[in-house]
Amino acid sequence: MDMKKKILTGLAVLASMIGSTSFAQDIYKTAAGVPMVQLNNGILMPQFGLGTFLQPSDKVCEQSCLTALRAGYRHIDTAHAYNDEEGVGRAVKESGIPREEIWITSKLWPTEYGEGKTLKAIDAMLERMQLDYIDLLYVHQPVGDFVGAWRDMEKAVAMGKVRALGISNFDASDEVFEKIMSESTVKPAVLQIECHPYAQRLAMREKVKPYGIHVTCWFPLGGAMSNGALLQDPTIMKIAEAHGKTPAQVILRWHIQEGFSAIPGASNPDYIKENIEIFDFVLTDEEMAQMRGLNKEKRFFNMSLKEKERAYLGKMQIPTQK
Repeated sequence: MDMKKKILTGLAVLASMIGSTSFAQDIYKTAAGVPMVQLNNGILMPQFGLGTFLQPSDKVCEQSCLTALRAGYRHIDTAHAYNDEEGVGRAVKESGIPREEIWITSKLWPTEYGEGKTLKAIDAMLERMQLDYIDLLYVHQPVGDFVGAWRDMEKAVAMGKVRALGISNFDASDEVFEKIMSESTVKPAVLQIECHPYAQRLAMREKVKPYGIHVTCWFPLGGAMSNGALLQDPTIMKIAEAHGKTPAQVILRWHIQEGFSAIPGASNPDYIKENIEIFDFVLTDEEMAQMRGLNKEKRFFNMSLKEKERAYLGKMQIPTQK
């Protein structure tokens, strides 16, 4: 084992022994100064990453990921349904960065759920990305046979094909959350949900806290459906002006200080680089209080569990890559 790997291994062991996420953040950061969060299975995950949802094409996704990796990102969040996993895999290989330094997250679609079926889907996912393992694997939606999928995902962890498991959008109902918690042996390490200053998800955060489940936020800037509402908020704009930062950077910095992980999506190279430039300033206690005061629990993407069942288990299938 070379010296670098020994150091990284030692840090991971030390963080695990201490058992404190905040301490883990202090002792190890990525190349760009991004803190690491310690998951409930002891693994360290970069707290900030690039989301690849709505990338214009697989090739554009590849370039976006390369831009991000060169800018210091070490966390890429994709999914089979995003139709860009191959681009993510190519970027990882082309970057020249050691695989163990890049955190790759992906998600299984409901049509891939089912004991026996899901293991094959995981193998296909690894083949698409040309990877030996996935760092974090989610069940993408809480519909269909997600319990059967989870059993196969647990097998994949035991086989070394996946390092950590997560649940995405399991805020749809108390029933689906309780079901996955009662039926699982390997407990979810991460919950991924829409979360931003207008929807701070206080109740869901309290629900997962006893299990040590970390929260990752999609649409941290509100997403396209917000029409830029967060970026035009007077409170956020005033804080941004005080720090010489953009509203987007202030929002993302709030996520980090609040203890979330954030995975803003972007394909514009300038935005990709801008988004990660949030580790050279700190919001004051007063500014954090002002940001928390913006909470309306207003989500920009709202879909009931019944609507998800109709959409994701009916005719909707994963689109074929063009």
